[in-house]
Amino acid sequence: MAEIPKPEGERIAKLLARAGVASRREVERLIAERRVALDGTVLETPATILASLRGVTVDGKPVAAAERTRLFCFHKPSGLITAERDPAGRPTIYDALRNALPAGSPRVMPIGRLDFNTEGLLLLTNDGGFKRELELPATGVPRTYRARTFGAVSQAQLEDLMDGIEIDGFRYGPIDANLERRTGRNQWVEMTLTEGKNREVRRVLEHLGLEVSRLIRTAYGPFVLGDLAKGAAFEVRKEELERFHSTLKGSSARRGTDRRPPKPPAASPGGKREAGGRDTPHAKRSRRGPSPAPGAARRPPSPSRGGPKK
Repeated sequence: MAEIPKPEGERIAKLLARAGVASRREVERLIAERRVALDGTVLETPATILASLRGVTVDGKPVAAAERTRLFCFHKPSGLITAERDPAGRPTIYDALRNALPAGSPRVMPIGRLDFNTEGLLLLTNDGGFKRELELPATGVPRTYRARTFGAVSQAQLEDLMDGIEIDGFRYGPIDANLERRTGRNQWVEMTLTEGKNREVRRVLEHLGLEVSRLIRTAYGPFVLGDLAKGAAFEVRKEELERFHSTLKGSSARRGTDRRPPKPPAASPGGKREAGGRDTPHAKRSRRGPSPAPGAARRPPSPSRGGPKK
């Protein structure tokens, strides 16, 4: 029996996401709301196969051809929703991004999410396909967090997380966790993981009997928060982005050889000092540690370091 040839092209949801119109899920919602049309005819399904976006409109406006993939690093403050809109009327990252992104920046989508009360590094891209690639656990991109916690925990307990853990029927993969500076029953815990499930860090630490008072994402892959100010953003250089993207393509061959989540370089908020003027062990390591690996994004020098003033 002869095989039925597959239609040429890609699903419109994927094409629109690649063009930066919205995420695939958001595109599906736009189509369900009858806001997407082809040559004037409203589309009924996100499974529509097209060779290009020629003739496609969203809310009556033609969709521009996809531009090159771009990536931005944003220091998300706590108190912002990682979404385009919030039914409860709370401020979103897009309220802050209006003034944070460089002039002429495209429409961007967050890669993964940070909770309302979580701060730190949030990556943003105009490419829906690239966004999805980085979010998939199978890609194995490490995320590093620092959590200020209250309670009793030992390094041995944290090291047990390398075997993964099950909490309320949810299975979490290996987590590389280390105990940092401790004062009484307060301590900082650094955690590197590759899955990034919903509220994973908080749930794991709470399961260990710890109360989380502050949570900061300090790195996503080779891209680090460094001393980027809260609410500020910068664009990753094209060469660095391409170098990083090339490492993703070959990552499947390396996965499975080591269960330990790979740790990104210098994953700390700029090696800053804690209250009282003393360095955390993590800050000391980051200042005397090796330089970031190839592909690591470096923030342009700040005015205090001799760079140009904004």
